[in-house]
Amino acid sequence: MTDYIIAIHGGAGTILKSLMTAEKEKLYKVALQDALDQGIKILRNGGSALDAVVHATSVLEDCPLFNAGKGSVFTHDGGHEMDASVMNGSDLKAGAVAGVRNIKNPVLHAKAVMNHSEHVFLFGAGAEEFARKERIEFESDEYFFEKCRYDQLLEIRDSDQVRLDHSNTKFGTVGAVARDVGGNLAAATSTGGMTNKRYGRVGDSPIIGAGTYANNNTCAVSCTGHGEYFIRSVVAYDVSCLMEYKGMTLQQACDEVVMKKLKNMDGEGGLIAIDKLANCSMVFNSEGMYRGFQDADGRNEIMIYKS
Repeated sequence: MTDYIIAIHGGAGTILKSLMTAEKEKLYKVALQDALDQGIKILRNGGSALDAVVHATSVLEDCPLFNAGKGSVFTHDGGHEMDASVMNGSDLKAGAVAGVRNIKNPVLHAKAVMNHSEHVFLFGAGAEEFARKERIEFESDEYFFEKCRYDQLLEIRDSDQVRLDHSNTKFGTVGAVARDVGGNLAAATSTGGMTNKRYGRVGDSPIIGAGTYANNNTCAVSCTGHGEYFIRSVVAYDVSCLMEYKGMTLQQACDEVVMKKLKNMDGEGGLIAIDKLANCSMVFNSEGMYRGFQDADGRNEIMIYKS
């Protein structure tokens, strides 16, 4: 049995090969591979699952292809509001931030909340004050400006419409789950939210149990999809519960939640998960999900489409 493994995702949705250029597909695969390679290196050197998922997620946050960190979409007022969370399976400690602006890597901010505060979830200006105290890196508005993202906002800014990411309905969230050599599990998730969002809307990504969950007794989960449905379904924790209380395997639990429960609610998206035995599941009910995994046995897969 493989003793360490990491899986990542870069969002799910209507991701069709017919709508993707060969050049763009290569860029996505290179970015996903880079995050996997950096995450597995930490595990290979005996590092913790928590450090691996946080670092892999931060790599994806630094890539403008994904709706998180540098690539975050614009809110209605032309700014960026980012959310992130982390959870450690060995002690059930967790940290999360929501509605933060100008934070270069929100996942590092969430980890700092977990490790250096008595709280789990910080929001907005207070979260940013904490980030300054912890010397979390900030960036200027210019750092987060991506023309394609701004064009997405201009298309719908004068309407009440919100858009989850690209016009082809991609749910732009990034995340990672891992098991380290000590058998510990961890999960991390980060997002830029919805284009043209108002009123301080927050999705599932920073909510422990909805978008992120890890428990050494069961599994680690990171979700991507239409956040309102994932919150209402408590998706990440539900996978763990089905394993703990119903004795389901990881794959059975993921299928039950994503392919049945969410689908019956018209909730679209997916998740990545790893269990305590280092099994990996990457399940989605949309047309595609940017995803991949790498393990101690040398298996390495990067996938985008359903097939």
